This record gives sequence, structure tokens and C-alpha cells, in this order.
Amino acid sequence: MIAVSDLKAGMTFEQDGKLIKVLEASHHKPGKGNTVMRMKLKDIRSGSTIETTMRPDDKVPKAYIESKPVQYLYNQDDIEIFMDLETYDQYEIPTTIVEDEMLYILENMEVKIQFYGTEVIGVTLPKTVELKVVETQPSIKGATATGSGKPAKMETGLTVNVPDFIEAGEVLEVNTADGSYLKRAAK
Repeated sequence: MIAVSDLKAGMTFEQDGKLIKVLEASHHKPGKGNTVMRMKLKDIRSGSTIETTMRPDDKVPKAYIESKPVQYLYNQDDIEIFMDLETYDQYEIPTTIVEDEMLYILENMEVKIQFYGTEVIGVTLPKTVELKVVETQPSIKGATATGSGKPAKMETGLTVNVPDFIEAGEVLEVNTADGSYLKRAAK
């Protein structure tokens, strides 16, 4: 059991037979009354998110999640196929479960999949990925990195706001936590 006040973003717990991931958690002290925890939670199996409040002294059962390194192979009929790098076992994950993560994953990329017991529940991305720009507005001569930027569509379908000097065909380093442009990838 873990106290609700100790829950942080990224942690997972069980509640009413559901596997719940904490997206955001913060203490809130209303004008009158006791402190509460404001939380944004995601039901891992259904993908639904809710915002709720809980008492900080409540306890919930912690869910133990294991990770395993895998390689992404391909998509087939709304199923993403991953392969274990040691045993060559293949894991099929419905696209709806890893839809957001797939915006950062290319074929043959190594990631980690998460298990709750024997159930595959998600994908852990690296902190940054390198993606190629496939479509953006033409670069502006004399543009600097401090400009407001422009949208660029990456090879996975992700749209990233990039500086005005970036052109189609360039490979960029992208932060997977928030989908932001970091820098041009080393050549």
C-alpha cells in the first residue's frame, strides 16, 4: 500500500479492479477544510482519463510494473508488433493503447514495453528521439532560433513547432515528454 500523498506522475496503482496511472498530482489546500490531492489519472486498460481529488492520508495498492527491452517491428490491422531482443518472442499491442507513443517510434527502434504480471500495458519511450522533417514551410532567409517558429510534420505524423530556419529533409532531436524541438540531430 502507498499513501496518496506519496503518489507522483508516472506511478501506477490499483483501484476497483482497474490499473490506474498518475498523470499529474498536486497538493491543494482549500480556504476551509483539509488538504486534498488533486490528481489527473488514466485508466491504462481503457485509456480514459479523469480528474479527481483524494485525501492525502488514503492508501492505495501499488501496482508493480516490469519493463523489458524490445524492438518495434511493424503495424498490422491496428496492432503494433514488438519483438523481445533476447528471446525473439513477439508481443502484439493494440494501437489504441500506445497511440500517443507511436508518434515517436520508427520501425526497428528499440523501446521498452511495460508488463503488469503477464499483461502488456504500454511502452516506455527514450527521453529523446531523432525524427526526419517531411513537411514544413520554406525556411526564411536570415531567420534565427529566437523567432516564433513554424509547424513541421515529422515522418511519424507528429507535428512539432520548429525554428524558422529548419527545412524539410532535416533530422531533428525531439523531446518525447512534451513533443518539443530540441536541436538538429548530429550528422
